[in-house]
Amino acid sequence: MYELKIVTRFAAAHQLRALKGGCENLHGHNWTGEVTVAGDRLGDDGLLVDFRVIKDYTKQIIDELDHKFLNEIDTFKSAEPSSENIARHIFKTLAERLNIEGIYVSRVTAWESESACASYTEP
Repeated sequence: MYELKIVTRFAAAHQLRALKGGCENLHGHNWTGEVTVAGDRLGDDGLLVDFRVIKDYTKQIIDELDHKFLNEIDTFKSAEPSSENIARHIFKTLAERLNIEGIYVSRVTAWESESACASYTEP
């Protein structure tokens, strides 16, 4: 099995409505996202997939989040814009858009700070 990982960054604000304390107030983070894709076969070029392809797909999703108030994005109107749900949103959206045979999204991690992150994966 081969895995490729790309790292991306974006800035966004959110409010965690269900929490009591500081995080229920409007605040922002400089997020770091890690996107990992996997597959079991390399192409004739010796690559699983060109990094640029994964970066381009991911950039489309990140552009929808960057410099936004996440609570106003449709996905997060009914779900908390937590690190966990942000990772899930990126995972699900990329999995839906990525249409390359033999390649699948294996993990997405959303870092809200240098010391706190959440990952989403599926079996």
